[in-house]
Amino acid sequence: MTRRIGAIAFNTFREAVRDRVLYNIVFFVLLLVASAPLLGKISAGVQRVLLVNLSLSAISIFGVIISIFVGISLVSKEIERRTLYPVLSRPVGRGEFILGKYMGLAATLIVNTVAMSVGFYLAMFIMMRQFTGADANILIAVYFLLLEFLVVIGLALLFSSFSTPLLSAIFALSMFVAGTFAADLREFARMAHGPQRWLASSISYLIPNLASLNVITRVSHDQFISAALVGYNSLYAMLYSAVTVCGAILIFSRKDLK
Repeated sequence: MTRRIGAIAFNTFREAVRDRVLYNIVFFVLLLVASAPLLGKISAGVQRVLLVNLSLSAISIFGVIISIFVGISLVSKEIERRTLYPVLSRPVGRGEFILGKYMGLAATLIVNTVAMSVGFYLAMFIMMRQFTGADANILIAVYFLLLEFLVVIGLALLFSSFSTPLLSAIFALSMFVAGTFAADLREFARMAHGPQRWLASSISYLIPNLASLNVITRVSHDQFISAALVGYNSLYAMLYSAVTVCGAILIFSRKDLK
């Protein structure tokens, strides 16, 4: 089973890196990151803060774009091209197919994020001429971005397992936007009363808590990121991703592909 999942994941990764959209996005982000030192010179004394915020925000935005718009096409594209049927005619389960697709896109996002991060650190070195201990703290923010991408990929696969690509993109994007305000929604739930409090609480725990994964501003100002937060975010992202992928597998396993 592991070999079959690995084969599907590798094929998905190979197809994704061949996609010109991915190359254009990565090139654009690297170009944006490389130009950040020039922008930083406009505001004296805040070059590093501007560079970190601009670069990590760009990595986040384009990583989410890849996660959603490539993630929703992983299954639908195979069905439209009718390449899914030869795969499933072999001893490959539908669950293995979904899991392989998830792992393949996750690997693609990891490679892209690493490439963007290398470009970011290169731009920082050009601007600062040296690295400090605080720069290593930025890696935590990059790791949290990867966790965010894993969650979004799971959501994209979940929605694409039962909906059209257009609706899947809308649903996944809506969940991402709502997840960035999860903390505000939970605060509103604590302040509300009656049915509104129950409804707000239910929604706040249903949507992904992406606000906890956003530490870009904190690392740009060299604020401490606790090990407890790293552990919590890691466990939360893994569990949430597992639930969405399991949901996608369950729905896709019962889907009529005729």
